[in-house]
Amino acid sequence: MRALIGEWLTSAGYRVAPFADADALRGDVALVIVDIANPRLAEVRLRGVRASCPAAALIGLSAQLGRSLPGESASARKLGLHHLLAKPCTRQELLGAVAGALQ
Repeated sequence: MRALIGEWLTSAGYRVAPFADADALRGDVALVIVDIANPRLAEVRLRGVRASCPAAALIGLSAQLGRSLPGESASARKLGLHHLLAKPCTRQELLGAVAGALQ
């Protein structure tokens, strides 16, 4: 999934640098896409990402969702996400979320 997302973003003109965990993130990062295995436990994981990249917009991906949620949804707002996308998502859905988060 990581390779596919990287391919979609690169082909759309974004510069992509994959990282396995938040501790590896450093520098001026505009956006972080985070795998959220369990949305109920995501706050701890997202805390580490925010500590490493405080200015970055965050998009979550989760296989636990029936459908994707916009940033205005209660679940996304609670986690501080610009979007919470259901896996699998379409290329168009991901690129739309990324463009929205980077505005």
